[in-house]
Amino acid sequence: MEALYIFSSIFLVGLFFSQGTAIFVDDKLALLDFVNNLPHSRYLNWNEYSSVCNNWIGVTCSEDGSRVIAVRLPGVGFHGPIPPNTLSRLSALQILSLRSNGVNGTFPPDFYNLKNLSFLYLQFNNFSGPLPLNFSVWKNLTILNLSNNAFNGTIPSSISNLTQLAALNLANNSLSGEIPDLHLPHLQQLNLSNNNLTGTVPTSLQKFPSSVFIGNNVSLVNSTVRESPQISPSNEPNLKSKDAGKLSERALLGIIVAGCVLGVIGFAFLLLVCCLRRRAEDGFPGKLEKGKMSPEKAISRNQDANNRLVFFEGCNYAFDLEDLLRASAEVLGKGTFGMAYKAILEDATTVVVKRLKEVSVGKREFEQQMEVVGSIKHDNVIELRAYYYSKDEKLMVYDYYSQGSVAAMLHGKRGEDRIPLDWETRLRIAIGAARGIAHIHAENNGKLVHGNIKSSNIFLNSRRHGCVSDLGLSTIMSPLAPPIARAAGYRAPEVTDTRKASQSSDVYSFGVLLLELLTGKSPVHATGGDEVVHLVRWVHSVVREEWTAEVFDVELLRYPNIEEEMVEMLQIALACVARIPDQRPKMLDVVSMIENVRQTDYENRPSSEAKSENSTPPPQGIGTESSVPQ
Repeated sequence: MEALYIFSSIFLVGLFFSQGTAIFVDDKLALLDFVNNLPHSRYLNWNEYSSVCNNWIGVTCSEDGSRVIAVRLPGVGFHGPIPPNTLSRLSALQILSLRSNGVNGTFPPDFYNLKNLSFLYLQFNNFSGPLPLNFSVWKNLTILNLSNNAFNGTIPSSISNLTQLAALNLANNSLSGEIPDLHLPHLQQLNLSNNNLTGTVPTSLQKFPSSVFIGNNVSLVNSTVRESPQISPSNEPNLKSKDAGKLSERALLGIIVAGCVLGVIGFAFLLLVCCLRRRAEDGFPGKLEKGKMSPEKAISRNQDANNRLVFFEGCNYAFDLEDLLRASAEVLGKGTFGMAYKAILEDATTVVVKRLKEVSVGKREFEQQMEVVGSIKHDNVIELRAYYYSKDEKLMVYDYYSQGSVAAMLHGKRGEDRIPLDWETRLRIAIGAARGIAHIHAENNGKLVHGNIKSSNIFLNSRRHGCVSDLGLSTIMSPLAPPIARAAGYRAPEVTDTRKASQSSDVYSFGVLLLELLTGKSPVHATGGDEVVHLVRWVHSVVREEWTAEVFDVELLRYPNIEEEMVEMLQIALACVARIPDQRPKMLDVVSMIENVRQTDYENRPSSEAKSENSTPPPQGIGTESSVPQ
């Protein structure tokens, strides 16, 4: 009997797990059917051989890994109707985001099967036709955003059955008819603007500001939303009164005092507005809440919907511009071409956003340059993941590198807890950066230039190899004044217009970087007497006096048996910073020279290969507060 009980238990457990596996397999097949039958322009790494929960872009599973509970695919470039009997098979789905795509057709009728939906984001698509009549099946729905589509017909009264609904956005559609009386106890955000709605706003919704109804032909109890507020007849002054033109002295004095006070308040308000505007221009928006966006801005944003975040092939990020603007942003630093920010998205993805200033080219040239930069794939070049262009904003998105930049490690705080860069690490930085720059010079038929090489644009990955960032921007930016451009000490003497940097001037800048690694000094630094010292001139003067040992960073002198290697590296650096451009070596030759500094590590390894110990593995995630592309 006991044996029978054990057998029955094992059978039931096996049956349970086999059913669970079958359900999960169906979720996987449903997603594959969806993505294989809906054209899209962005790469998705979904395939039948990889793990859905661990690898698939935009997919989240339950804690036990048995079901798919969230699908977030904004801005993937979908176009066409949602294939039937695909997503609707994800019966455990709680979150669905397909916003900012080109999905068209009617609202999928088989979505009625998604009874566990809590969050539905379908805004900025091309859906049309009526809304579903029966919203009651989605009793858990908390956020519903169907804005910026072409839905028509009336607003179903069944929405009033969504007792958990906290946010409803149906703005910028073609909905008509009267607004139903929606008694939704938890509703905090509402937007019905820019439709064809008529009639009177129900009492249950009059707690919301009139801006959420703007762009319709609806009215509140005593006024029409489209019109400016009117003074009610009962409050109008009696213009025919005999005493209307007379004011007492006390009243006149009160008016004067009140006018002065209002004037001071008005001036203070204008001053505050100017300060806030200046701050807004200097900083990336930390958070942009849709509830605080005015209708005018919403309309403008809708018209600018074609200016979307453009991702490059192979990028595994699943977010759109709206996600980026809502992200928690932290200023990392201000560089030559703009500000950089660390942005943490709602799903905990961390990226670095570069906000460009003084872009001097139009959209077409900008996009062409971004395509060139984004096409570069190399272990020692930090990839551009995405970009955004509009009249007022130009953004670039990179990975976040937690190891920080060379500038941060060389010149950061020198406290007791600071770990100095040893010679081995500096060699790895030099060879990694050299290979990255050499690869850049080989791209675009050998015509591509970095144009902004410096230690704050060299980052360390998890294996502490140098990776080059911020390339190819000098040609699209307004020129910097020559004294300012050379102030940091990296600019070659022949570069008077930053837009006309050359591969030879890149070699010069790399030579300055090598001197920085060898000396531990900044390219331009002040001595004890506040005298400004240029690193290249200082090194030349020391070497000329045959005091070569005085050049090297004191932190390196503690390591034995490396002086010969440092002297070789110094000779390479001095060759790179030759004053006459034609006397500088090519970057590919520089790679070979650095590899020969320590042949035991680099012998028999061609410089084009970066697959082993001396090359940079793919990044794990740019910068710390002081380590950001400049």
